[in-house]
Amino acid sequence: MFVTDFPRPSPPLSRHCSHQALLTLPAQEAHVSAARHFAADLLETWSVPAGERDSAVLIVDELAANAAQYGRERMTLLLVLDHGTLHIVVSDSGVAVEHPRPDIPPDEHGRGTGIVQYLAQSTEVHQTRSGREVRACLRCSA
Repeated sequence: MFVTDFPRPSPPLSRHCSHQALLTLPAQEAHVSAARHFAADLLETWSVPAGERDSAVLIVDELAANAAQYGRERMTLLLVLDHGTLHIVVSDSGVAVEHPRPDIPPDEHGRGTGIVQYLAQSTEVHQTRSGREVRACLRCSA
């Protein structure tokens, strides 16, 4: 596991403080809770209000669960708090995910992206050379 937390200085006239942190874990279901707890503890340290922190932690949980399920070797969580916006980026080393077929009834899987889209102000999914990257942005009053 690799963890870094970099406070970035704000411009002198800005009240907002910029922070970023990076966590790299094996892409395994057993490590999803570590990503969730890392995010919760870090966002509390960054003074993100409880309601916004809860939404962010749920987003991290859903994205990390997907990365653990579809990633092959590792997953990376990047959190950036900058000028009232929390950027959550989860990357994995997996291949493109097949979309569910409409003729198969849904089960408890596959609802995570809907939860993320509901909670976040914006989401993006990118296939990269080394895997997949999912970005979610959430407004924060921290």
